Amino acid sequence: MCIHWFQPLYDLLKTYLLDSPVDHADETVIQVLKENGKTPQSESRMWVYATGNTGKPPVILFEYQPTRSGKHAKEFLAGFNGYLVTDGYIGYSSVPDVTHCGCWQHVRSKWADAIPKTKDKEGPALKGFEFCEKLFAFERIFADMTPEERLRERQKRSKPVLEAYFAWVETLNPLVGSRLGQAVVYSRNQRIPLSSFLLDGRIEISNNRAENAIRPFCVGRKNFLFAATVRGAQSSAIAYSIVESAKANRLNPYHYLLHLLTELPAVLTKDPAADLSRFLPWTDNLPERCRRNAVPELTGFVKTPAD
Repeated sequence: MCIHWFQPLYDLLKTYLLDSPVDHADETVIQVLKENGKTPQSESRMWVYATGNTGKPPVILFEYQPTRSGKHAKEFLAGFNGYLVTDGYIGYSSVPDVTHCGCWQHVRSKWADAIPKTKDKEGPALKGFEFCEKLFAFERIFADMTPEERLRERQKRSKPVLEAYFAWVETLNPLVGSRLGQAVVYSRNQRIPLSSFLLDGRIEISNNRAENAIRPFCVGRKNFLFAATVRGAQSSAIAYSIVESAKANRLNPYHYLLHLLTELPAVLTKDPAADLSRFLPWTDNLPERCRRNAVPELTGFVKTPAD
């Protein structure tokens, strides 16, 4: 596959991602065998960035980087100044000029892990889990509302639960290092970003959007295992970006790729700076075959394992 023909389209998609009012980010491990200064056994990172549920066409972009340093997210998102939804990884704090938003799915998972495996499951871990369940239940009710309606309902129904939750968390004194302790510390440290969904109805309360976006790469990695070179990892990032953005816009990836590889070489050979807007995965200019047997919509406003 001639990945270099996709680079200009990737760059154009990135302008839409940076212009989005809400973005999500996540990262996962990738192994690169031939990388300067690193052993073949060392870990590198594949980062993913996805636009939020803002009513605009979705964009999903992957980027390969040799480390998990937050400077990579900072550099990739330069110029973005909206709401950034992530997990609690401290590296994302390097991204300036954004409002950081936390992930309640991570909170819920930590409480779930802390629930005793005995028959008697009563205790603070179960109560913390139930707080999270109540917030997610509200979000399912709010799912079909406009952002303005959702924000009003959150202020009326979710905010009191949130305030009660953090007041309750402050009363706990768990064993340091225990799973219960980890859940408590996470909530305390993430209080501000976990409360940010009350600022705008377009913000989702979890980072499931990014985690769902990166899952196809994780599944693929079980088969291809590693990238031989840095260039190969970078090519994978571009290819996954085009395919996953196509799927997010309910296109048939095969026919979309076929269309791009048929048209882009001629267009870009004639004019390397050509306007590629007509090739974006949501444009009406695409051939009908790109929508034939399209991938069903996989992302809703709230998709959680409990749904």
